[in-house]
Amino acid sequence: QVQLAQSGGGLVHPGGSLRLSCAASGFTSGLDAVGWFRQAPGKEREKVSCINLRDGTARYADSVQGRFTTLRDNDKNTVYLQMNSLNAQATAVYYCTAAAYTRCSVDVFPTGGDYDYWGQGTQVIVSS
Repeated sequence: QVQLAQSGGGLVHPGGSLRLSCAASGFTSGLDAVGWFRQAPGKEREKVSCINLRDGTARYADSVQGRFTTLRDNDKNTVYLQMNSLNAQATAVYYCTAAAYTRCSVDVFPTGGDYDYWGQGTQVIVSS
C-alpha cells in the first residue's frame, strides 16, 4: 500500500505562485508515475500533469503548459507541482495521484482511472 500526503495550497493573488507537495510513503519503490488533477467548483475533474518517476519526464495539460512544472525528488519520495502565473481559473481542489505500471508520454496522458492511489486534496484559491 501507498499513502500520499499533500501539502501546500492556500490563497494567492492573480499572477502569484504556489507550490504543492505530494509525499509518498509505504511501498513507493513500485510506483512509476505521479499525476496531478484538479476539480473546480461545479466542474469535472481535469488532468493537470503527469511525471514519470524513473526519468523525470513530464506532460502537462494545455491549460497549464509553460506555467506549471512538476518535479520529483526520489530521495524524499516527494513530487512537487510548482504553479506560476496563477489566474482565477486555477482555483480548485488539487489532487496528487500515483500508480504502478503507468507512464505518461507525448502520446499517453493517463486519466484518473489509471492511478491507484490518491492524496487527500488541497485547496487552491486564486483571488484578489
